[in-house]
Amino acid sequence: MHNSIFYSHLYRWYESNRRILPWRETKDAYCIWLSEVILQQTRVAQGMAYYMRFVERWPTVEALASADEAEVLREWQGLGYYSRARNLHKAAKMVVERGWSPFPARFEEIRSLPGVGEYTAGAIASFAYNAPYAAMDGNVYRVLARLFDIDEAFDTTAGKKRFRALMEELLDKEHARLFNSAIMEFGALYCTPSHARSDDVQGTKGLEEKCPVCPLVDFCLGHAHGTAELLPVRKPRPQVRDRWFTYHVYVYQPSEVSYQPSELFTIIRRRENPKDIWYHLYEFPCEEMSHEPSAISHQPSAGGNQLSFTHVLSHQRLHARFLIHRVERLPEIEGGIVIPWSELDQYALSRLTLRALDTMGHKGW
Repeated sequence: MHNSIFYSHLYRWYESNRRILPWRETKDAYCIWLSEVILQQTRVAQGMAYYMRFVERWPTVEALASADEAEVLREWQGLGYYSRARNLHKAAKMVVERGWSPFPARFEEIRSLPGVGEYTAGAIASFAYNAPYAAMDGNVYRVLARLFDIDEAFDTTAGKKRFRALMEELLDKEHARLFNSAIMEFGALYCTPSHARSDDVQGTKGLEEKCPVCPLVDFCLGHAHGTAELLPVRKPRPQVRDRWFTYHVYVYQPSEVSYQPSELFTIIRRRENPKDIWYHLYEFPCEEMSHEPSAISHQPSAGGNQLSFTHVLSHQRLHARFLIHRVERLPEIEGGIVIPWSELDQYALSRLTLRALDTMGHKGW
């Protein structure tokens, strides 16, 4: 491959088609880091609002470091993979404690931050400082797999090593910021998955239509060999684990005249297992069972109701039911805290809890 000709084709396409995104219009490493962490496992359309809120609320790494973890988790609510938010907060504290603010410039320092892997460190170093490091996300793996017709799984140790070596050879080291931005954008908007998602603006056409007129078609072995639609290859996904949860939603309305007649109270509890899902997020008191829902007695709660959901995570399928108990007195529950119902939105809640609350809001009491 003649790299200089490849660059000219890629850059010409990029200048005509790139999206205007706020983290691309800055060289502030802190803002670029925020965007990279937020966009891990998150689509741009969803991540944009979170990025803007984080930058507005915590415009510097010092501001983020001084925040309470609960505040950060609350702002992250709805994005999932909450370990990203906890690592974001830990990393901000590390930057300040080690005197690296406003943000470290050396690759090794960036790489040492919690939640920052090889790809994220390379992206920050190249986008903020134009340092000659490769930035590799799923879009880049897909483009490389098709360009070089690689049928090895890119998400294995050997596969990652092979793809990174190819990227290092292809990287425009003098213009790393431009090259990384362009090849990532090309994968996001043009060289899309065989079944492109709806927010890929050039992804409405299938590969059979896009490949022949692709600006990089002359360099693409996948197109030449007729294998582009089969690439990239992933390793087999792990088996999904089923879990069964029963949540108890206690609804209490005091009779004392000191309270507003419509004011309701409930109990929530914070998840404290760091090795389990939703660590340090809040939810209604929960019991986990080892039985199929059909093996559980579905006794309706006294004067109450019941909601059921199936909630799918990356490797887990959660079967949850919410039993709504209207009570004259709130029970004492270990780790439980009593709060007004109106203050639920002040706590970082699990996505499943938010789904239940949304449904309860429509059902009424």
